[in-house]
Amino acid sequence: MAVKSSSGGELPPDPETPGDSIGAGRSRRDGNTDIPAAAAGSTPGAAGRTIGERRKRYLVAPRQSAGGLSVASLGLQPAVFNAPSFDGVEQALRDHPEIDFIGSVGPRKDLSTLSTGAPGGQGVLVARMSDKNAARLHQQGAGTLLVERDQHLYLTDAVIQMPGLVTGLLPDGPTTDVFITVLGRDNMPVAGAEVSVFGAMLPVSGVTNANGQVVLALSGEASRTVSGLYVKPKADYWSFYQRDPDISIGEPNVVALRALSDWPNLKDFPQRHAYGWGQKAMRLDQLPPQLRGQGIKVAVIDSGAATTHQNLEQLRAGVDILQKTDAQGWRKDDLGHGSHCSAVIGGAAIASGMRGFAPEAELHECKLFPGGQISQLIDALEYCIENQIDVVNLSLGGAQPSEALEQQIIRAKRAGIACIVAAGNSGGPVQYPASSPNVLAVAAIGKLGEFPPDSYHAQTLTQTVDANGYYQASFSCFGPQVAVCAPGVAITSAVPANNFAAWDGTSMAAPHVTGLAALVLAHHPDFQSTFKARGPERVERLFQLIKMSARPVTLADPEHTGYGMPDVLVAIGLQAAFPYMQGNIGASRAGAAPTMGNASAYPAGFTAPQPQSFTPMSVDPRWAAASGAQGAQLGNLNIFGSGYW
Repeated sequence: MAVKSSSGGELPPDPETPGDSIGAGRSRRDGNTDIPAAAAGSTPGAAGRTIGERRKRYLVAPRQSAGGLSVASLGLQPAVFNAPSFDGVEQALRDHPEIDFIGSVGPRKDLSTLSTGAPGGQGVLVARMSDKNAARLHQQGAGTLLVERDQHLYLTDAVIQMPGLVTGLLPDGPTTDVFITVLGRDNMPVAGAEVSVFGAMLPVSGVTNANGQVVLALSGEASRTVSGLYVKPKADYWSFYQRDPDISIGEPNVVALRALSDWPNLKDFPQRHAYGWGQKAMRLDQLPPQLRGQGIKVAVIDSGAATTHQNLEQLRAGVDILQKTDAQGWRKDDLGHGSHCSAVIGGAAIASGMRGFAPEAELHECKLFPGGQISQLIDALEYCIENQIDVVNLSLGGAQPSEALEQQIIRAKRAGIACIVAAGNSGGPVQYPASSPNVLAVAAIGKLGEFPPDSYHAQTLTQTVDANGYYQASFSCFGPQVAVCAPGVAITSAVPANNFAAWDGTSMAAPHVTGLAALVLAHHPDFQSTFKARGPERVERLFQLIKMSARPVTLADPEHTGYGMPDVLVAIGLQAAFPYMQGNIGASRAGAAPTMGNASAYPAGFTAPQPQSFTPMSVDPRWAAASGAQGAQLGNLNIFGSGYW
């Protein structure tokens, strides 16, 4: 667990964590479940203990905007919560017979000791209790105490979504076996590829063996009802997707994958060095080679990083938030997600593989997945505060806003830490924490011609394609909180075992902007003078420069793409802002109608935007926020609906 006990020791595993055992008895469709002996203390004559409400993990903390804290009784025992301080709350949680106190996370050091001039904070308590007790505690806190579920977090990967699928149990009856063989270059079998078949019932998935073979048992399906076949290789090959596939039931079916290096833009990769299409779109390939993010600390809060990879061998710092007893746990990445994001940000600039935006920035890996929760993210951000991290990449999200996490994000911002967050991949409203007003939310775009037409990447295409081939990704979340967009379709980057893979997601878009942010902090003159001191003003200036460097890249409205795609050379200050952007910003602040600017002054290779893609940006009211007027005041925070706790 990431949380610490008051004595500083490790805490027991959370029974709510996915994958933890919850009992020996498991229901089976045939009804032949083994029933264990009656549990001690159960009703006499019963086959087991009576099922009641499960205790759940909750976070308890003082609201930072509150003037004081007066805690009353829970109502379960007299005078349990009559202590006048937050220390009394902790003791009461420890003493209560119906509450399991777990530990505390978050603030351990006053921010003033970090030379920020900002106030410190109190820790967040973690306890397991019933919903009823949590509700009573929240009510008796009288607005001075926040009590909320310690919700689980998830990585914001784009996942295949097939509309119209039936949900529920698979039908009883005979199954039909479908044999699929996945082959790669020179007809070699591709092991470890995920193969999914979609039809009238639930999707059926499997993983290929060493011979590249997988057998899928379809229940209630016929070849004519199969609507999709999806193959996702672990590495080195493009994905494959076929709508309405002509699948044979009685004989083996073969899927031939394309190698990444067979694609023209990645020819001979990874033996030779290459830039990703997203890096080139943001003009990283035109940056003077000596500008590599020196002196900046970047934290990637994710699934760790495979430091055995050639592009990640330089990583030296990190922490396993889940298992702090394993000092090297952050070097192991079973999911590959953290490695992929980290290489985009700071992959080593060597003769092979793919260079990141800031290869000489100091990357810190905070391993939070699989199984991360809000409490552990709070602790990861505290690690960032203690280690004076400059930029944090968060390619993750939760089911709903967290006030406890928001207080920690604000604390991090006061310490001069910029949080850059993936907007989410549900195709709906921006998810939390990207929806926070104290972070920079990043949406995802794709580009025609950067992936094979028979790959699943093609399914991300929307109608909003501009003259340069850019389009808003179909999975990307949208809303007024989106600040900028970045390449997030068919992004090739490092994965474990010294391999590379092309993935989709706002998870892939956010690291592009995080890497850019490291370059801006390291090399823009503003951060060598006026905004050198750590603090929220430094963060706001960074966000402002990133937004001001952006150019609209699609015909979509700004809720899908924000200010547009940031440009490396403009953001660092090597080139002036694009003429039409200068006109927009100045006119918007003055309240006058903006002008298009002089298209002839555009950098080589850039096309002047058409009016239909320019107009929505010109009326976007968020231009006013680019001045840095928006502060990080918790008292002004109003992102939680009425009745939220």
